[in-house]
Amino acid sequence: MRVSEYFKLNQDQPTLDFVNVDVNDDTEAFIDPRALRLLPSEWGNQCVSIIQDFFRKLLVDIKNDPDKAKKALMVLHEPNETHLGFSGGKSRGKALGHDRATLIWNSLITSEAVKSGLLEDLEDTILMIEGIGPDIISDMTTNIIRSQLISYTQEICAKLAISTEEVGSGPIWDHKNHFWTSYLVKLPTISGRRLILVPKIIIRKKMDYDDGEYYNDYILEYLKEVEMSAKSELVQLLKNKTMRVTKKSLKEKYGSGKKIIGDLTKKHPEILDRYRRGKNLLPRKPLTQEEISEIEKIPEPNWEGLISRIEAIPTGTETSHDYEVAIEQLLSALFYPSLCSPNSQSILHEGRKRIDISYTNIITGSGFFSWVGSHYSAPNVFIECKNYGKEVGNPELDQLSGRFGPSRGQFGILVCRKFENKSLFITRCKDTAMDQRGYIIPLDDKDLRELVDLRKNNDEKGIFDKLKSTFDLIIM
Repeated sequence: MRVSEYFKLNQDQPTLDFVNVDVNDDTEAFIDPRALRLLPSEWGNQCVSIIQDFFRKLLVDIKNDPDKAKKALMVLHEPNETHLGFSGGKSRGKALGHDRATLIWNSLITSEAVKSGLLEDLEDTILMIEGIGPDIISDMTTNIIRSQLISYTQEICAKLAISTEEVGSGPIWDHKNHFWTSYLVKLPTISGRRLILVPKIIIRKKMDYDDGEYYNDYILEYLKEVEMSAKSELVQLLKNKTMRVTKKSLKEKYGSGKKIIGDLTKKHPEILDRYRRGKNLLPRKPLTQEEISEIEKIPEPNWEGLISRIEAIPTGTETSHDYEVAIEQLLSALFYPSLCSPNSQSILHEGRKRIDISYTNIITGSGFFSWVGSHYSAPNVFIECKNYGKEVGNPELDQLSGRFGPSRGQFGILVCRKFENKSLFITRCKDTAMDQRGYIIPLDDKDLRELVDLRKNNDEKGIFDKLKSTFDLIIM
């Protein structure tokens, strides 16, 4: 049974912003701290800041007060309340434990990477610190950002009317005072156990940083260049007169393992710089709807059901809320992972203005929203929903453009049932753009049906072309 079933949400994974985990078993996925860096939102930035504070404090204590660092590690435990990880059956939280925490602590206090200051971020430890793998990084990240995950869970519960009760928070990292604390919080519970929801945009099947990749593709490649330049005994001359150095011979000469990786990185820090630059240029992308479906062993999105629900809603103000909810569910499924973190009826200017739906544009990948975010101000994408039985015009355009701002973004979509004169409305959108009041593209039921048909066929290029051609009409 999944969260949506347990709480009778009448929604499935594609329309939900959080990981719709099994309430008894673990879903085989990680929280990758690097994924948080791709999330250009206040929530994501705060998570990154908290992780950086914890890790910097840990490194300082490792050098100056090792016992204090050890106590900080002892607090960490496998966070069963998220139901993520590799427990191999029923989700069960277990303490990191004295032995495991001591192993990591010993690895840190003896590591040349720590002594030399090579480690800058939590994810660096996966490359050079014995005992730290993807599961430990994910568990540590979950513990460190627990306060943010609790806030996120509370927002989801308020939005979806999920019942909560007062429970212990579990360990909370106080990034202002730099210590662990705990307090009572309101959270959903299952059989008396607290549940913490995780945004699906920050989970990964595999961590972005990988020690095997770093060693084989960066360190060994660097050492190969060194041996080739020196024309050492490792260089072999082939029949075609070309030279080569095998990875096997390099491993025999230099050794392998995280201690060796740390030692070699200390001698040649430029290798780590190269690795970081490569990862920053090509970070691991968020999981797609289909990849999440595969992990959770659930059917892929029911695209026909999502669009049919919209088409079946009568026009008029009395069904405007139903229409807005249905639009959010379709767009959340259709445009994920480019758009995430939907926020309904968010308030601006102390309640004087409201936005029907807003999304965070993560601006990654090759889709339309990445393109528009790279060329225009679009950290957020605003959606205005009009379930009218009449023509929409300038008042509706002005309403949406009035939600734009220099920091919020200046791109939105006006969704309605149909246009009597679509070319005239596009001309009005063009006027709005020419007056520097933002960029708005219109979509009606027919457009949504076309986008869904393209998505059914996995035609990402078709979706890009459809949205881009509409956008071009308002700027040319």
